[in-house]
Amino acid sequence: MKKIVYSIIFISTLISCKEEANYGVFGEKISDEGAISKTEMLEKYESLKEGDTIEVAFKSKIKNVCQTKGCWMNLTLNENESSFVKFKDYAFFVPMNAAEKEAVVKGKAFVSIESVNDLKHYAEDAGKSQAAIDSITKPEITYGFIADGVLIKK
Repeated sequence: MKKIVYSIIFISTLISCKEEANYGVFGEKISDEGAISKTEMLEKYESLKEGDTIEVAFKSKIKNVCQTKGCWMNLTLNENESSFVKFKDYAFFVPMNAAEKEAVVKGKAFVSIESVNDLKHYAEDAGKSQAAIDSITKPEITYGFIADGVLIKK
């Protein structure tokens, strides 16, 4: 009986280490188990109204990351849409060179309206040109996300 218990503990430890070996972990320790696809996430966003919030985990490719300190990132939902991800309580950041890597985020998804000033600030953080920043003239509906934890594929 002891051998069975020790074997289960050993195998569980190996699986846990294997998952951590494949991902960089930021914020709370989370798992990719049960994470939905970016397509499923877009469908959830499209069903939300401003003020709605849902708890969810999803997997997607990182489109870009804040180039000032890694304090936000955009995850691709489709060719035209992305999810703007910030980190719970500003408690952690992600690597600034994480663009194009696969990520899993777990937290709260919501829809909001971003002001022109905020959009310009984010464009500046992303290293956009002054012409691109100046072209921002109206608020946008944003698919927001506050992540408790993030996994980034190594």
